[in-house]
Amino acid sequence: MTRQKHIHVNAFNMNCVGHIHHGLWTHPRDRSTEYNTLKYWTDIARTLEKGLFDGLFIADVIGYYDVYQHAQRHGVDLTLREAIQLPVNNPWLIISAMAAVTEHLGFGVTATISAHNPYTFARDVSTLDQLTNGRIGWNIVTGYVDSGARGLGQEGLDEHDRRYDRADDFLALAYKLWEGSWEDGAVIADKARRIHALPEKVHPVVHNGPFYRANAIHMSAPSPQRTPLLFQAGTSSRGLQFAGQHAEGIFIGATTPEAAREASRKLRQAAVDAGRRPEDIKIYAGMAVVTGDTQAQAQEKYAEYLQHASAEGGLAHFAASTGVDFAQYDLDEPIPFGKSNAIQSAAAAAQAQGWTTRRKLLEQFKLGSRYNTVVGDANHVADELTRWIDEGEIDGFNLTRIVVPETWEDFANTVVPELQNRGRYRTAYEPGGFRHKLFGQGDRLPANHVGAQWRDALAHKAGQAAASVQADTKGGPAHPLTTKPIAV
Repeated sequence: MTRQKHIHVNAFNMNCVGHIHHGLWTHPRDRSTEYNTLKYWTDIARTLEKGLFDGLFIADVIGYYDVYQHAQRHGVDLTLREAIQLPVNNPWLIISAMAAVTEHLGFGVTATISAHNPYTFARDVSTLDQLTNGRIGWNIVTGYVDSGARGLGQEGLDEHDRRYDRADDFLALAYKLWEGSWEDGAVIADKARRIHALPEKVHPVVHNGPFYRANAIHMSAPSPQRTPLLFQAGTSSRGLQFAGQHAEGIFIGATTPEAAREASRKLRQAAVDAGRRPEDIKIYAGMAVVTGDTQAQAQEKYAEYLQHASAEGGLAHFAASTGVDFAQYDLDEPIPFGKSNAIQSAAAAAQAQGWTTRRKLLEQFKLGSRYNTVVGDANHVADELTRWIDEGEIDGFNLTRIVVPETWEDFANTVVPELQNRGRYRTAYEPGGFRHKLFGQGDRLPANHVGAQWRDALAHKAGQAAASVQADTKGGPAHPLTTKPIAV
């Protein structure tokens, strides 16, 4: 008998007041306005680890949403009143506190390519991977709002596919730093001999890419995973290509299991096209869950939540995702979705679902977002989640917050035991880092991943260069770090 696969679950959050379900911060039991306190985050981390969640997936955006009602004070009034991901704080600075109160919980943290330099970013990631003992993941984002580009001193966003070209080059340099600059065994910390690192095992990287250049040694010693677990969201044609080559965890926005299956098959084929295996990626769908001890109790809670939701807040968020100012259209006026420089898959999904008027969109956002919502007791929720996994051919869910921390406490206390009884959810954490917990094959990138090619390449080239110099000097000593750097 084939063993049924476990359902993977990340809590989906953001370092802000309003994340996905807009307006719910006004609920009397919600703690989202405490987002700028450490206790808020450490309490969440403890709850998630108790519920055996894979990780906390933290979204981020560089910029703010100013597309909806753009003619009115540059489109920020509603964003500010409803706290639509504004204000938003840095997600990376809260990880150490949560890691200190947990042992197993992973952290998938978003960073936008255009807001970072790969040389310093590689050090930031290595530092956190060391401090968390290998529990760091990076959600790779190319950016999608013009306001962020303007804040970074640009006229506006680069063209959609060019942003992915930049991301490819960013990762090429980051891989070399993480995987190749320091060999395994470079750090010996030998106090008696006064040798912390062996110079012959540390190699400079010379990178001359279309967007980034570097000539330096990675500043950090190797971390448990070296390269963080790599997440990505984006199913445009260019996004598929990028995901197939780089991503290990992929976040999709599907409205039905059938849509999830279609997206999953495309993504797994993209991985195969890149020389990987279909099972080398884990696919997560966004999902909201409202549960209780009985079906009636869950429905009552859902009705209560609806009273606090802001459908217009959800519409304003979606406007930024598609690049379309829906406020300019009457309620029943057809909305023409053209090619977008924002999130192309968001506009495509709206068209595919027939959300082509403002009235239809507002109906979709009645809980403040367009995410699928499952309402019911533990048995009903477990039925629906397993149906999505089995029919949609996905691996898990990014579980959105509706009311914090109630959403995740309810899931951990009500749904998790039911899934465990069915053999569909872990009953204990496996040892190891974030990557090993998901794939069970160690903390390091698998050999068939594009980043793994740099694992021994720099050491090999340095050895060749040293041998060449030694031959030129007729057997004289040659220090690897005093020879000409190796361009790779």
